[in-house]
Amino acid sequence: MSEHNSKQNLSKTSTQTLLIGLKNYINKEIIGQDILVERMLIGVLADGHILVEGAPGLAKTRAINVLSKGVYGDFHRVQFTPDLLPADLTGTEIYRPQAGTFEFQKGPLFHNLILADEINRSPAKVQAALLEAMAERQITVGQATYPLPKLFMVMATQNPIEQEGTYPLPEAQLDRFLLHVKVDYPKAEHEKSILHLARSEARSVSLSPNDTFEPISQSTLFDARNEVLDIYMAENLEDYLLQIILATRNPSAYGQDLGSWLQYGASPRASIALDRCSRAKAWLSQRDFVGPEDIQEMAFDVLRHRLILSYEAEAEGITTDHFIKELISRIAVP
Repeated sequence: MSEHNSKQNLSKTSTQTLLIGLKNYINKEIIGQDILVERMLIGVLADGHILVEGAPGLAKTRAINVLSKGVYGDFHRVQFTPDLLPADLTGTEIYRPQAGTFEFQKGPLFHNLILADEINRSPAKVQAALLEAMAERQITVGQATYPLPKLFMVMATQNPIEQEGTYPLPEAQLDRFLLHVKVDYPKAEHEKSILHLARSEARSVSLSPNDTFEPISQSTLFDARNEVLDIYMAENLEDYLLQIILATRNPSAYGQDLGSWLQYGASPRASIALDRCSRAKAWLSQRDFVGPEDIQEMAFDVLRHRLILSYEAEAEGITTDHFIKELISRIAVP
């Protein structure tokens, strides 16, 4: 092995060790939500945004708050409400009478990690302002365009229980989310640990030196992203990945029932998302290759918000998860 390759492998090992340490740190603070924690890290590694759906009290807000403490960067939480204005996100130009000029005051979107809490409670104009930031990584105010930080991730939450007074996200904005993660209730043994953690925090118990975590630098995250892109994916697995995406556009080829269930399939953006997320999942599992199980598991979070079911499917009680499960079961694994 050459000295150059030896140094590369050493760098990769140290970077993975740091990210695994970050994952373990978050899992100590967010108990019983291993999938959510893993998907958040996959979102960071794949440079994408995450939509999290779950009932109140499942640590959705706490999760990204803990993530922000494990990474060197700015964090800002925005509570979305019906009276929110686009300028409340992007910022606005303020007139300075002393100088007789306008000065741009940056809004919360100029932070690195953004929590858009209950995103479906804001009207279309606010969602459109967020869409530009997510899609273009920039904000336009008047005649000026301002770039956003290189590390920029939006984690939006929505409550599936309450629908009154909400504004459904348009398909164009849903497609901008890398992942749509569904959060479920923790298991009984995990909830017991949550009780212990809550009591410790209520007593304001200080952490021991061994429990503290040194935040990861942004340059380390960018190095990790490059390593994720270098993860090996066999050509037949790449064809398998594309076959899953293409099957959503022509589901009738895999059964008349699937054809009647789906109205619109996934865009090429889904192919890119599934590719990067599958590589990130393999990297977090400390493997240097992608397996079919990585693609199959990530397909649900990548596709569930990008597929539009037909009226027949909704009448039959078919969900996007059920459709994806059936589709994957009918495509031959290489």
